[in-house]
Amino acid sequence: MTDDNASQDAVVIERSFDAPTDLIWQMWTEPEHFKAWYGPNGSTVPVARMDMRVGGSRLVCMEMETPAGPMQMWFTGEYREIVKDKRLVYTESMSDKDGNVLSPSDMGMPEGHPTTTQVIVELEDVAGRTKMLMTHTGIPGDSPGAAGWVAALDKLAAYVEAQSAR
Repeated sequence: MTDDNASQDAVVIERSFDAPTDLIWQMWTEPEHFKAWYGPNGSTVPVARMDMRVGGSRLVCMEMETPAGPMQMWFTGEYREIVKDKRLVYTESMSDKDGNVLSPSDMGMPEGHPTTTQVIVELEDVAGRTKMLMTHTGIPGDSPGAAGWVAALDKLAAYVEAQSAR
């Protein structure tokens, strides 16, 4: 059974990591780890606030160098589902630094871009390795956001490898 709408307006990425599920869980839920890998190449994450409880808020700042100088993008959201080491669901909206949601058109996004998207991270232990399925609904699979996720998850894989080597 497939949902055509979901496949057109979602980034779905499956990755396997040579690491236990609890370590991959920490990468998504602990600010210091999240800041180390989130965002495309060349970006940094100076702020990651995570109130890890259902109904808790999150606020993330991604910063990149552009020809016009440093640019910051802020994202806010709410945790909807938390099943430790297995499933994480949160919403995401573009915001200002105080977490006030901004409309996509204010941010120069294309017509029809949703104000709020949802990220679902599912982890499964496969013989000591972790199979991760990340679904970001509301973001087209062929969008710059999709490419950003691929780059970020490449950074996550390298970061996990470095953590495991310690």
